[in-house]
Amino acid sequence: MQNLPDMIAARAALEWQRDMGVDEVMSETPVNRYALPKTLPKMGKSSNIKPVSFAPNILPVEDSGADIATLMAGRAETLDDLRSALAVFEHCALKKGARNLVFADGNPAARIMVIGEAPSRDEDREGRPFVGQAGLLLDKMFAAIGLARDAQSDRDALYITNVMPWRPPQNRDPSPQEMAMMLPFLVRHVALADPDYLVLMGNIACQAVLGRKGVSRLRGNWVTALGKPAMPMFHPAALLQDGLKKRDAWADLLSLQAKLEQ
Repeated sequence: MQNLPDMIAARAALEWQRDMGVDEVMSETPVNRYALPKTLPKMGKSSNIKPVSFAPNILPVEDSGADIATLMAGRAETLDDLRSALAVFEHCALKKGARNLVFADGNPAARIMVIGEAPSRDEDREGRPFVGQAGLLLDKMFAAIGLARDAQSDRDALYITNVMPWRPPQNRDPSPQEMAMMLPFLVRHVALADPDYLVLMGNIACQAVLGRKGVSRLRGNWVTALGKPAMPMFHPAALLQDGLKKRDAWADLLSLQAKLEQ
């Protein structure tokens, strides 16, 4: 029996040929499909030939990308397994236009796991989440309460990932279908890292994990997400556009600090 990556690669190759318009397989010798056979079978009253009935659905039902993602994510026993599964997952079209898989950064043993939205151009280029101006601001925000992605102590560390591991074209928002397809990998990611608390950065993270948008209304209140206490917060990119939101972000950071000190 073929292993799962080989099966996925074969399916991806067939889907590519279908998308390119391939509708038949060519043989080495030409075939005239309009030519009649030289002799036709004679069917009399005594013929024993009976009509053949065909089942209406003889082809297997095609698995959806979300189903395959659930299967692959569920088989991952470690974070390295999960990264490898994402690397061979071919059902998300965003992968075709991305430079790098953006998996995670920081300390997987950290008490805080930050979930962002989708990679930007800088993140796609470097293969790490939260770099560029938004990443610098995020580092400053958490440094203000004594946390850092490169901290030596697990207690003071951060672990950072995104809802989407590949950059959408022109930094557009991922579609609900794309988020639903990749959600099984995120759910497994949280289960394997097993942080004490989640921070949901921005509308896309809230929509994917909570099924709700409107971070302006959600922020400032602790909720339960993926079995963990979670704090929705403004994305650092939003703070760069509207400095007035920084006061609310600081209040949320203080609430997170209080949780950690408990």
